[in-house]
Amino acid sequence: MGKLSFLVGLGAGYVLGARAGKQRYEQIKTQAGKVWENPSVQSKVGDVTEQVKAKAPAAKSAAGSAATKAASKVGLTDAGESGASGRHSSTDPAAPSSPPANGPQTLP
Repeated sequence: MGKLSFLVGLGAGYVLGARAGKQRYEQIKTQAGKVWENPSVQSKVGDVTEQVKAKAPAAKSAAGSAATKAASKVGLTDAGESGASGRHSSTDPAAPSSPPANGPQTLP
């Protein structure tokens, strides 16, 4: 009897919570829409958009430089070679693309 009461209570709590949650969600959504449409908020959005557009080229350049520096630290080059492991990716058509015909080598 205790399990049944618990499950009934759990089900009722879930249903009531879901209804309350949906109502609260709708309230928050309505308020957020009002705030977003406020002229002073839209003015600030415009200001930030212009700042981002002005600084984007510098950020792009800095990110590219940082990526190049990081790649050189781990031994990557433009050809996709790795100095640390000796493995590389190749688009050479003459490079083998499958294991040898006699199958993979196994150690004794």
